[in-house]
Amino acid sequence: MKIGLFTALFANLSLDDVVKKIKPLGIRTVELGTGNYPGDPHLKLDWLNSSPKLKEFQQKLHDQGITISALSCHGNALHPNKRIADAHAETNRRTILLAEKVGVRTVIDFSGCPGDSETSKFPNWSPTPWPPDYQEILKWQWEKKVIPYWVKRAKFAEEHGVRIAIEMHPGFVVYNPETMLKLREAAGPAIGCNFDPSHMFWQGIDPCAAIRKLGEAVFHCHAKDTKIYTVNTQVNGVLDTKPYSDEKNRAFLFRTVGYGHGREFWTDMVSTLQMVGYDDVLSIEHEDSLMSVEEGLMKAATFLNEIVIREKLKAMWWA
Repeated sequence: MKIGLFTALFANLSLDDVVKKIKPLGIRTVELGTGNYPGDPHLKLDWLNSSPKLKEFQQKLHDQGITISALSCHGNALHPNKRIADAHAETNRRTILLAEKVGVRTVIDFSGCPGDSETSKFPNWSPTPWPPDYQEILKWQWEKKVIPYWVKRAKFAEEHGVRIAIEMHPGFVVYNPETMLKLREAAGPAIGCNFDPSHMFWQGIDPCAAIRKLGEAVFHCHAKDTKIYTVNTQVNGVLDTKPYSDEKNRAFLFRTVGYGHGREFWTDMVSTLQMVGYDDVLSIEHEDSLMSVEEGLMKAATFLNEIVIREKLKAMWWA
């Protein structure tokens, strides 16, 4: 297992400056955004048609001993607004082609969420089966939008030697292991998941149990924590539409690794990932509104490196 970084938190810095920040922390692999929701200027889709630019970029990373764990284009290619859907789908398509060119195996995206009909303006997502309208909407979404799109996109990715890691995220049709495996069954083995435990915690899902269920469908892993504030959930539950800036009143907040769950959990998660055959990157994603980027990254990297090193020493001892 190795520690990486999703560089979206340093979108305002040059690649050289990002490398300077991460190398002292023992980070040698990065996840790069290419567009849609996570903008990232470090690797541009326009370079698809510029071999010199790509070679220069790759050489710079190689010289610094940095690899790329994944390219991320989190978006909603199923959005009922055709302009948005087409733009997000095109970013995904070009990201797959770019991944092929730079030798990166994994592209990360969201599953997306359609509307409730061909005339919708906004996505329609509901976590409840009643009133019965919601069951009809869900059936229409999966049969008419979700499966047709992802079957074709999975085939395209496979043809280019790339696999797509869907991040399970409420608000989109794939938000838990059950919906993740439903999509994988329909679209094939080129579809798996980017496992982010932070989105499991607040849904009441045990991340380690989820990893066991997902097994070989885990393609990539984010390292991000969640703190549940029971003083609020005991009154209003976990479904919370208040902005993330309203920290005091929210049901939960995304936190730096170790500030929602302790060493015992994260050690168990690393071990569980290894049990199902995943021995790759833990890509730090910083979305902690109570901590600066620099402080959050340093604490997460220190915390995770200690766990990973300890697990490696254990493995060497037992070997």
